[in-house]
Amino acid sequence: MIVRMRSGTFFVKMPKFVCMGLVYLRKLNKDTRFAIWRIEEEADDLLSRLQLDERERGVLRSLNKGKRTLHWLGTRVLLRYMLDTPGFIDCPSDENGKPYLANFPQKISLTHSFDYVAVMLSENGEVGIDLELVKPKITRIAHKFMKPEELEFMEGLEAESRIDHLYACWCAKEAVYKLQGNRGVSFKDNMTIHPFVFQEQGVLALTLVKPQENGTESLTTYKVHYERFLDYMLGYVMEP
Repeated sequence: MIVRMRSGTFFVKMPKFVCMGLVYLRKLNKDTRFAIWRIEEEADDLLSRLQLDERERGVLRSLNKGKRTLHWLGTRVLLRYMLDTPGFIDCPSDENGKPYLANFPQKISLTHSFDYVAVMLSENGEVGIDLELVKPKITRIAHKFMKPEELEFMEGLEAESRIDHLYACWCAKEAVYKLQGNRGVSFKDNMTIHPFVFQEQGVLALTLVKPQENGTESLTTYKVHYERFLDYMLGYVMEP
């Protein structure tokens, strides 16, 4: 199987389970990889590729028909491709809403936006991934997820460049949020993006201040990768 990348061509082994909508597959290191898949199937087709237990069928019934159902099914089909298994995959969510694998050792992160879903998979350590369709409206809500000092380095940028910077920041914060898994963490109050110059494919630094149970705070700086994917922005991160 050949998967064409923005930076060249990757050759990967075709697994037993074939995912026909695969549009992007990237191996980051020996333990970590992610894939993006375009949803072109109907819900019944996706469902026919899965093994679901009663809990998962209940989750599926609770979703509104339409994109939410397709996104839920699509991430599970892509996850099956990534794990390359014909067996049952138990993928519940914890008390913070973070999905995990109950019967496989790998760590995962899931994301979806309009016609695409993505899965990040790691053999060693937590990961986070986010995919967003780029729209100008982000400039109107930037103050809700960015501190004033984070926005300072974007002053004077042309409109298109500012939008790209903001989406890189949003995806980075969302990816770190998914990695750390604590619902109480705030994009604006607990995360700080260090100044960077946007590139089509780049890395930015994000510092997370996370409250601890003993009343102290931990401080961790992550290197978050971001890149343009068609009309979307992609962000992904691994444990430092």
